[in-house]
Amino acid sequence: MTGRIVAFLREIGLDVEPADLGDDTFLPGLAVEHGALRYDEARLTYPGDLLHEAAHLAVAPPDARARMTGDVAVPGLDLARLEVAAVPWSYAAALHLGIDPAVVFHAGGYRGKSAGLLRTFAAGVYPGVNLLVEAGMTTAEAYPRMLRWLRG
Repeated sequence: MTGRIVAFLREIGLDVEPADLGDDTFLPGLAVEHGALRYDEARLTYPGDLLHEAAHLAVAPPDARARMTGDVAVPGLDLARLEVAAVPWSYAAALHLGIDPAVVFHAGGYRGKSAGLLRTFAAGVYPGVNLLVEAGMTTAEAYPRMLRWLRG
């Protein structure tokens, strides 16, 4: 599954490379360095985290994307808004890849709200999709199909 996710992320234009990461990363086995996603498959606890961390890069404005490192904080970039947009992007990416969304929205993430998010999306309610629409990445009618995977 990791290989399929990595191939997709590269196909849409994100820089994703394997790396030997230590234990001091934001998420186990994942690091963001200057707009690039680095992963250590031996330390990666949840493969779905690759999609969610990539989502932060994908929904960020291109000028901010290249400056994202660590916890993806960039001066002038609203991290709360970025997180809200990353959630529906991650869901759409999982569906696009034919991956069960529970792989992304696993019990170890989303501060205990994964099950609720899965129920919400399964019911056809898509929190945060308005931000993807504003960015020109999808339309309300088309979602979860994306028109563009990277914000331009």
